[in-house]
Amino acid sequence: MPADVEVGLRAERLLRSPGPHAPGTVQRRLTSWSILTRWRGLTGAFAAPSLKSALRLAVRASARPRQRKSKKAVTVDMLAKLLQACAGDRLVDLRDHALLLTAFASGGRRRSEVAALRVEDLTDEEPVRADPSDKTSPPLPCLSIRLGRTKTTTADENEHVLLIGRPVTALKTWLAEAQIKDGPVFRRIDQWGNVDRRALTPQSINLILKARCEQAGLDPALFSAHGLRSGYLTEAANRGIPLPEAMQQSLHKSVTQAASYYNNAERRTDERPG
Repeated sequence: MPADVEVGLRAERLLRSPGPHAPGTVQRRLTSWSILTRWRGLTGAFAAPSLKSALRLAVRASARPRQRKSKKAVTVDMLAKLLQACAGDRLVDLRDHALLLTAFASGGRRRSEVAALRVEDLTDEEPVRADPSDKTSPPLPCLSIRLGRTKTTTADENEHVLLIGRPVTALKTWLAEAQIKDGPVFRRIDQWGNVDRRALTPQSINLILKARCEQAGLDPALFSAHGLRSGYLTEAANRGIPLPEAMQQSLHKSVTQAASYYNNAERRTDERPG
């Protein structure tokens, strides 16, 4: 941008970060400005072919490598360490234990989806057996989770995922101990152990995971809440679960994106010494 424009924006504290913004940041802000413009009854050039062309050229010319939302995936081994860090009997431990298990086992839910989860979205289903052919195995509890509107779906699509076994028990234990019968599932807890009526924010969920990483002896800088999502698909690939079957639970719309976790898992397997 012109130097005088940059100086003016910085003087008004409207431009803070040094250097050019990432293309994704520019696109998100243009989308926000476009919506605000329409709300005010004005017209803008946000859909102009010249602007779209400029954005495409900017993306191609950008020297920024695409950053992973979480540098490391939270696979089952790492999840076990995080759960061990939640082994106490305080309400905050019960909440974090249920949160981590629910987010991972329900297909690697996004932090926004976990924050938006409400008791009214949970439905008890018929218990299932880990091995349907073994009639002597004990049945496992099963819950259906209605996700409503997500990043890639609308509320009208009414997407559901299943939660089976230990995560169901952890979730019900948390709800019972916190005496939550309606409203947000995962809530703030103050320093005295009082459960708030307000839901955790997506950012809070990210901070919870990082705090548990530190307690588990893992580097918090390498993990974010998105690591639960990438970890679910990575673990599915490691266990030989077909990609379409894993995507039914993760609800990825992009086969390319979901397949990237499978490719990374296979690459790491190939690199192991034989």
